[in-house]
Amino acid sequence: MAASQTLAEQLRAQGVSRRGFLKFCAATASLMALPPSLIPRIAEALEAARRPSVIWLSFQECTGCTESLTRSHAPTLEGLIFEAISLDYHHTLQAASGEAAEAARLQAMRDNAGAYLVVVDGSIPGPEANPGYSTVAGHSNHAILMETVEHAAAVIAVGTCAAFGGLPRAAPNPTGARAVMELVHDKPIVNISGCPPIPMAITGVLAHYLTFGRLPELDAYRRPLAFFGESIHDRCYRRPFYDRGLFAESFDDEGARQGWCLYRLGCKGPTTYNACATQRWNGGTSWPIEAGHPCLGCSEPAFWDAGGFYRAVSVPPRVNASALLGAGAAGAALGAGTALAARHLTRDEQQHREPVTVEELEKKL
Repeated sequence: MAASQTLAEQLRAQGVSRRGFLKFCAATASLMALPPSLIPRIAEALEAARRPSVIWLSFQECTGCTESLTRSHAPTLEGLIFEAISLDYHHTLQAASGEAAEAARLQAMRDNAGAYLVVVDGSIPGPEANPGYSTVAGHSNHAILMETVEHAAAVIAVGTCAAFGGLPRAAPNPTGARAVMELVHDKPIVNISGCPPIPMAITGVLAHYLTFGRLPELDAYRRPLAFFGESIHDRCYRRPFYDRGLFAESFDDEGARQGWCLYRLGCKGPTTYNACATQRWNGGTSWPIEAGHPCLGCSEPAFWDAGGFYRAVSVPPRVNASALLGAGAAGAALGAGTALAARHLTRDEQQHREPVTVEELEKKL
């Protein structure tokens, strides 16, 4: 499939109808929490969009983020790779290995200079660390990162390790693990945190970039507001039990069997911002709290060193995560303001949102 083809041309070549194309556009809008009024704009943008080259770098990680990507169902991995993006380099998924694999990365950088996306999975030993802590093809992670992002259009840090340092950064941080945004300062960066992140958040950001040619609106931690604009607590189906003061005191008591709130068992939902409660996992089947386990807060900075996983948080549920983690007053105020604005915007959109059908879209386009 030629990379020079537009997405619309590729879909038509595969027998996808105009109606099916509009359904794809509607799904993209829904995924990114965009109003139906933007669906025609998405369709127009995708009509002319060409597949961007994507280079996926894997550093200090466990492959969990790639496992998450391969389980995306909206869009599917196959659809993402063969219809929307050109995944030109990925250790785990590419057929080539050794020198051929590295040659593919360098070729993609030359052919798409200034236009390719870099996806980073895993933390990076900083420039002051021993370069031998983590290498690829004999080169340090830091050297490969800086070489690859030099002519990139944007950088997407996938997973908490790439976004905030993750478990490799846990005290005493023996490898000097660093987050991408601590090392790259001259490129647009979006963090899709989570251990692992929700697969639809990864593909959703790529779909947004493909549609609009830019990264989505971000919070104070550079995470897409569409997926990180509200706390787990605000969307949790167990929230009514919290409001009524009904809590499970152990994993096998009557409260646990009745599905009561897991706050006293250490649930970090009140201080964690993610879309687990709405997107859920395994094709929307379930998520940890529905399975009876408290949220660990894995999408937040320093969750690994923020105290015991099963110790109840000792802060009100409306406190912003940045305040918990010792951020400066300005940063905390910015994060709280962004989250508050996002909640107001979401409520306003929900009040004025009208349903839209494919038939109505066909009349507009």
